[in-house]
Amino acid sequence: MDISVPTSFIKVFYLSLLTFVISCKKDMKIQSENILLQEWQGPYGGVPAFDKMDVKDIQEAVEKGMELNLSEIEAIANSTKEATFENTIEALERSGAELDRVFSYYGIMSSNVSSAEFREIQSNLAPKLSVFSSTISQNKALFDRIKTIYDASLINALESDKQRVLLLTYNSFAMKGAELDADKKLRYAAIDEELSTLYNTFSDNVLHDEENYVTYLNAYQLDGLSEGFIKSAAAIATEKEKEGSYAITNTRSSMDPFLTYSTNRDLRKLVWTNYYARGDNGGDYDNNVIIAEILKLRRERVELLGFKNYAEWRLQDRMAKNPENALALMEAVWPASVARVNEEVADMQTVADANGDGITIEPWDYRYYAEKVRLDKYDLNSDEVKQYLQLDKLRDAMFYVAGRLFNYNFSPVPEGSVPVFQEDVKVWEVTDKDSGTHIGLWYLDPYARQGKRSGAWATTYRSHTTFDGKKTVLASNNSNFVKPAAGEALLVSWDDATTFFHEFGHALHFFSSNVKYPTLNGGVRDYTEFQSQLLERWLSTDEVINQFLVHYKTGAIIPQELVVKIKKAATFNQGFGTTEYLASALMDMKLHLADPENIDIDTFERQTLAELKMPSELPMRHRTPHFGHVFSGEGYATAYYGYMWADVLTADAAEAFQEAPGGFYDKELANRLVKYLFEPRNSIDPEKAYRMFRGRDAKIEALMRDRGFPVN
Repeated sequence: MDISVPTSFIKVFYLSLLTFVISCKKDMKIQSENILLQEWQGPYGGVPAFDKMDVKDIQEAVEKGMELNLSEIEAIANSTKEATFENTIEALERSGAELDRVFSYYGIMSSNVSSAEFREIQSNLAPKLSVFSSTISQNKALFDRIKTIYDASLINALESDKQRVLLLTYNSFAMKGAELDADKKLRYAAIDEELSTLYNTFSDNVLHDEENYVTYLNAYQLDGLSEGFIKSAAAIATEKEKEGSYAITNTRSSMDPFLTYSTNRDLRKLVWTNYYARGDNGGDYDNNVIIAEILKLRRERVELLGFKNYAEWRLQDRMAKNPENALALMEAVWPASVARVNEEVADMQTVADANGDGITIEPWDYRYYAEKVRLDKYDLNSDEVKQYLQLDKLRDAMFYVAGRLFNYNFSPVPEGSVPVFQEDVKVWEVTDKDSGTHIGLWYLDPYARQGKRSGAWATTYRSHTTFDGKKTVLASNNSNFVKPAAGEALLVSWDDATTFFHEFGHALHFFSSNVKYPTLNGGVRDYTEFQSQLLERWLSTDEVINQFLVHYKTGAIIPQELVVKIKKAATFNQGFGTTEYLASALMDMKLHLADPENIDIDTFERQTLAELKMPSELPMRHRTPHFGHVFSGEGYATAYYGYMWADVLTADAAEAFQEAPGGFYDKELANRLVKYLFEPRNSIDPEKAYRMFRGRDAKIEALMRDRGFPVN
């Protein structure tokens, strides 16, 4: 969470703040009685009491945490001592400990175990959290102290890490309106409050459609589906009190394999439509009007700061610097990507015609016929590959890679020694292989469930810093795999295995942090995906393939001839993968560059795709009405392109390993990888860090080669 800082010279606003604080002020015993506010106890430097968290404790804990934090902020801002790095910046870094603890619980309830009761509380808290954030970021007295130190530091050079945290702190305040006049500050804060409610509603609407649009099949509608998938679908239907049926849930992990293997075209169309219509079904849970309002408010807010549009404001501190540079990258790749889609569709249509299917390829056919082309062109059956991709073995493979590159060891903690929020969550201790030094804990939450948001992600409950004593890392990886029936292995696709490695890359980024100040654990959005995208490459190394890709029944290592086919087909379907992603990234950028006044989201989406000459045979990866990356908050707003920006770095860095004497396990290069790309987090400018690793800037040609596209 970006914590910025409070207001004292705006009388009206300050009075409203006092009213807010008084309204949520409770007896100090709340702090001692509410488990969510308490210091973490137990082993490993203390761990969250996830087994004791209760939704009823959330609201008072958040409100008390805000109250305590605001009190700390006021003390810093109103100090009569001359502003110094120690009594201002370090004091800010030290503040908010209670609220940080609360947000570890709040984040889990929001993403992993949400309920109707929690969503109501979340809705109540959203505007209060917005007021809290604005109160901090618009505090003139505080910003004046920060600016005094910032101006002085330009002359009296601080140590590099202090310079970096000061720069990031100053820029954060400036970007959030710290230098606006009183009236504009009030409007800025009001917009933030409105947006917070809209973001919450957007997310709730998507979750509603994910939970309520379930396709139930009977025993005669299962042709083409694997035995494991059928058993999982039956188990889910039973959980939903539909005994004897088979449930296809409205999530990617259920939709994707169904569209790939089901022979029933009408059902494929139904499942496809349900998934891509999330947030776009009309009625109370439709997101189109909400998106239009979000775009208007974002534009108005940045205009207060003197920017022409939201993208210009957002990208000023990213690697791309401005929307023109981001668009230039996407538009350089787009033509080759679309051309490859046209080739893929032609291949699929040929197969359909040869089979006498009498159809024209539609979006709900793409995955199904792409699989047939894969089998025809490369003699590669994805279902055959899945027999060697067991989730547990892939987890062990990730541990192996972490050991080779980072010198980490992962050991399961004794059952019951670390509290978890759901019985399927497992925990490992991370230590240094040589010294045995404790580094942190890794929580794995692999399965989809009611109330859990879709997708896969990584998060931290506690980040590493050496400020005020060394703190070890508590990190989590979260997925939405369909839970297998009892006693069955969880088999995943190659794409899902890649995503599993990707998210683990984020966890390794957390564990390897070697920074002093908490702020430096953040990141630049179009750079932080790079490290995790790079880790995907180790899935296809011989060392991983020959040890961990074993048949789930026989235990036999994956045959070499199948490995050859996998590698030969590495660039297969890159048109689909690249185009569906780029369409979403381009839509994100173009929506924020367009005039938001009277914008009709559905019309804009259709017209923009037509102008791009988007192939009709596939959709965007995230259609606008359920594009949570961009409209459930601001983390990826005008920044979804960042995956492509990071992919340029990834492809270029991968070529460095391909050229190294020891390949992907080259010790010298691995050491440089950890030292310059993982350990520094945000303590070094990303461009500088990459040059220190590679000796030069990354080249887009590496990306084109990596995807099998022509290089000019």
